[in-house]
Amino acid sequence: MTLRVLIVDDEAPARERLKSLLVEIGDFQIAGEAVNGEQALQLSVDLSPDVVLLDVRMPGMDGIEAARQLNSLVEPPAVIFTTAYDEYAINAFDAQAVGYLLKPIRKEKLAAALTQAGRLTRPQLQRIAATTTETAPKRTHIAARHREGLRLIPMEEIQFFFAEQKYTTVRHLKGEDLIEDSLRSLEEEFTTAFVRIHRNALVSVKFLERIERNAEGQYFVKVRGCPAPLQVSRRMAGELKERFRI
Repeated sequence: MTLRVLIVDDEAPARERLKSLLVEIGDFQIAGEAVNGEQALQLSVDLSPDVVLLDVRMPGMDGIEAARQLNSLVEPPAVIFTTAYDEYAINAFDAQAVGYLLKPIRKEKLAAALTQAGRLTRPQLQRIAATTTETAPKRTHIAARHREGLRLIPMEEIQFFFAEQKYTTVRHLKGEDLIEDSLRSLEEEFTTAFVRIHRNALVSVKFLERIERNAEGQYFVKVRGCPAPLQVSRRMAGELKERFRI
């Protein structure tokens, strides 16, 4: 099967170099080009490439953050970093990259990395993407599909996550969107910034104003900026009171 490759670099000569190398190597299809992390994420959603050749240092969203966003997709591509700087290697592999190539990139190194990426099946890539380390930096944005394309929601603007059936809704300062992340994965990644109040709800500690109990003994939390309180399950009420010393 011919692998479809997305090239991501903010410098046109670097993109041209990668394209020429891919032509020389053969058996690869260039799916598209992107000049920054945001565009790489949008094109990955639109084009579903098998492999993303991803520069690290780019304006706006850098390659490390873009890789973490790509890993959150339902069908994540294999990521191979291409950079002139070797100090990003640890963070790159924390972001579950399958390759790390230093510029100037040699054809033999690129071919070997692409061959390795080509051996990985979609289920294997999903398992790699799901693997995180405790020291890995967390995402600064959450990606949500929108009618106009992909919306990147800053974590600092998110009030809570709510799961219902197969969907997770993220409520933020500018409204709400559906996202593909599971509540469990979000809780594991942002364990210190969010608190579980119910099996289907995670609330931002930053936006949690107070915890109340009604006459029937049911607990609720008031989230800043949200008119309606959110119900706390009886099982989580004890942990919530312990965490916030209520």
